[in-house]
Amino acid sequence: MPELPLWSFPAAQETSEVLEWRTDVLTSRAGEQRIALRPRPREIVTFRHRLDALGMARAAELARASFADDWHVPLWHLALQPSADLAQGATEILLDTGSADFRSGDLTAIAADGGAAMPVAIANVQPDRLILAEPLVLQLPDMTVAARRITVAPVRAGVLTAGVEIARRRQGDGTVTASFLLRDAPDITAPVLPTYLGRPVQTDPSILRRPLSTSLRRAVEYVDNGFGPVVVEPMRDVIERGESITLKAQGPIARNALRRWLWSLRGRQASFWLPTWRRELQLRAAMTSGSTLMRVAPVASLPAYVGRAIILEMPSALRFRTITTAIAEGADHRLTLSSNLGDPVPLTTKVHFLTAMRADADRVEIQHGSVASEVTLPVLEVPA
Repeated sequence: MPELPLWSFPAAQETSEVLEWRTDVLTSRAGEQRIALRPRPREIVTFRHRLDALGMARAAELARASFADDWHVPLWHLALQPSADLAQGATEILLDTGSADFRSGDLTAIAADGGAAMPVAIANVQPDRLILAEPLVLQLPDMTVAARRITVAPVRAGVLTAGVEIARRRQGDGTVTASFLLRDAPDITAPVLPTYLGRPVQTDPSILRRPLSTSLRRAVEYVDNGFGPVVVEPMRDVIERGESITLKAQGPIARNALRRWLWSLRGRQASFWLPTWRRELQLRAAMTSGSTLMRVAPVASLPAYVGRAIILEMPSALRFRTITTAIAEGADHRLTLSSNLGDPVPLTTKVHFLTAMRADADRVEIQHGSVASEVTLPVLEVPA
């Protein structure tokens, strides 16, 4: 079997990573059923390379010779720096392999000083190092190279999904754009998050940045015979609350956690709890450790509280509870929680509604920059 060509050009600009699932959502009057049609996502990565005249010529000739073939593609958006200097003859690279998709028996790409990638085979992957199949020689420009000058990226097989675009600014300066559909998607495990009633709760402040917009809607049918009043007929018993949130991760560990969380959603398949972070419930009195009664300023009708999940920012930890009953008590509303908090609840405690959500798209696009990774995700409320 011939060796696959290596797309060795360094990514000098933002990299786009697209994850695509397929989900059938079957709605009913009171809920929905979600059927996963693609257990692992398709991954499409788009690289933009700033190249000189020779680099653009090499890219054009590579695309001309092997456009329809499989390629070895360095994943620059998952690149890491080693934790120790590299010397010629070295047979291992020290780095945190859990933050990227390194695989035993595959290749890794090594680039020095932002230059072209050089392939090297991986014999074994350990948590803190890569064991190489053969010593490093040609991959390093000097006998010893400082770790800060080295970039190490996993390599996956892929195929071009669109034409290779070359935008020439001047004779010796241009940008080459190439998109690859990657083979053999990894089976990434979900991150460890707090759970409540069987669902994970997205509370990590390093991931959740801010809600961008919110919409409330309900499926209805407008009946208009053209002669009398317009009649609104509800088609579903649930309110669809949509939101667009932006998630940001800085550094390899946070980036890996972000990607693992997006993987765990499986597009529109999985649901999770998302705090509103809007402090809807304003406490009117402090609570003792054994109390289940919470007095709050009125914010909704009494029936609307019942069955709602909430999150309390306690001094010791975040706590999750469900409102079981609600009654009026003077000018306030008194809510009964599913259980006590086990600790005193100060009057200044922030209390937010906790909403069951799922992603409202099977296509997720992550923008990987030089400093941080960012994704905007539409989400939709589902029955709790």
